[in-house]
This record gives sequence, C-alpha cells and structure tokens, in this order.
Amino acid sequence: MSASTLPLAADLLKAAGESCLEAGAIALDLFRPGEKTAARTWSKSGGSPVTEADIGVDTFLRIRLSELLPEAAWLSEETVDDAQRLARRFVWVVDPIDGTRAYMSGSPDWAVCVALLDEGAPILGIVHAPACDATYTAVIGGGARRNGETIRSSALGKLAGARIAGPKPMLDALARVQPFEPVGRIPSLALRLTRIADGTIDAGLISPDARDWDLAAADLVLREAGGRLSGGDGTPVAYNRPAPVHGMLVASAGALAVPLLDALAQLHPQAQPG
Repeated sequence: MSASTLPLAADLLKAAGESCLEAGAIALDLFRPGEKTAARTWSKSGGSPVTEADIGVDTFLRIRLSELLPEAAWLSEETVDDAQRLARRFVWVVDPIDGTRAYMSGSPDWAVCVALLDEGAPILGIVHAPACDATYTAVIGGGARRNGETIRSSALGKLAGARIAGPKPMLDALARVQPFEPVGRIPSLALRLTRIADGTIDAGLISPDARDWDLAAADLVLREAGGRLSGGDGTPVAYNRPAPVHGMLVASAGALAVPLLDALAQLHPQAQPG
C-alpha cells in the first residue's frame, strides 16, 4: 500500500459513515423489534433470504459510495459479481444487512457493513448496527471506535474463563479440549467480530462459507482494536479473490489467539497454527 492510504481512508471515513447512518435508517423503517419485519421477503437461489430492505440499502450505498470514490470497484452480497474488481486497486465491499434472518425476525443483531479494500486489504471499515445503537469504525493505522470512543479487545490470554461465541457444534468440540464460557448466538458475523473488538466477548468461531462482505469491515475494526482474525490454521484472511469465500475462521483478542489456535490444533492435528 502506498503512503497515501491512511489519509485517503481518513478522508473517506466521515462521508462513508454518514452514508451508512442513512442506509441504517432505510432498513430501520421496515424493522419491527421483536416482530416479523414489514419488508417484503423472498428466497435467493440457494435458499438464503433477502428483503426489500437489503435491496434498498444496497442500491443507496452503491450510488453514494461510488460518488465518493468513482475508481473503486464494487463487491456486495446483493449485486451480481463483476470480475473487473480483480484488476482494481480499490474495491468497496458491502453487506447491506449482515444478519438478514435476525432482521426479519425482529432481533436487533444485524448491521450495515462497508469496507474499502486497497490492493486486497481493508483500509476503512464501518459496521453500523442501528437497532443496537452501535456504530463501529476503523481506518488502517488509526485505531478502532464504537460510537466515537476508542475500543480495545480484552487482555485475556487463556481459554479458561474466555467468553466465546460461535456455532454450537464448533463450541461443543472446543469444549472437549479446553473449558471456556460459551455465550449466546450472535447471528451477524460482523457483530461477532466487533464485540470481540470492544471486549464484550473474547473470541468467536466462524464456520466455513463466510464471504468477504460478512467480514472485511469488521476484520479491520477487530485488528485496529488489537484482535486477530485468521483461518483455523492461523493463516491470514485474504480478500478480493475470484471466489470471495472463506473456510473455517477464528477471531479473538490478540493475547488469546495462540492459545485458541493451539486448542483447535488438538482437534485437527493436521492444521498447525501459523
């Protein structure tokens, strides 16, 4: 990345953040806390749900963000993928509503997620969870914030007592190796990561098939807060590949990364932490 990366990200953060707040308001208009959403819903190919709010937010953000940085390509859950992004330096990565099922059911655990990649690495990240009254932001080298206040991941360095979220089968398997404190399900992957970033929980496990748009914004927030996201073998997460799909992932506070990866290696001896 060039020396211009940090000022570029910092200059864009305010405007992109304002766009995310407006996008969140669009989604909130059809959200019903504790009840089924008022939005029209249907199933995409493959069976995953989508709502008119997802499409409305996606359209709004594509217009706004493309105006901010016209040379950037676009990768979003709700837009047909364009392979031209692979040749672009900058790419906007957007999940209009991360946690659509939660949104549909009236759970507050959903978020509007926006990241900007520079040569495949996130340099700007925004995770806006309007129903939780929480907005997480980060720029590369500039730290992470929640509602404008600096955040840091926990200093816990051992699994005993660690608060860990994730799919129940993965937590059950880990519990056979090391004791810890499982926490309730967090349906939004982005919020699972940002709650590690702000110290609400200490770690999270992510099953295979997460996509760039689920992760990129929250990954930067977590990293800037002192945490770490990696593959189950410790390998870094790579973005803007031809297929933006990931295998099993592990997120944690920085000091907990090695103990957690070591414990997972006991479940899968062939995968040694890196």
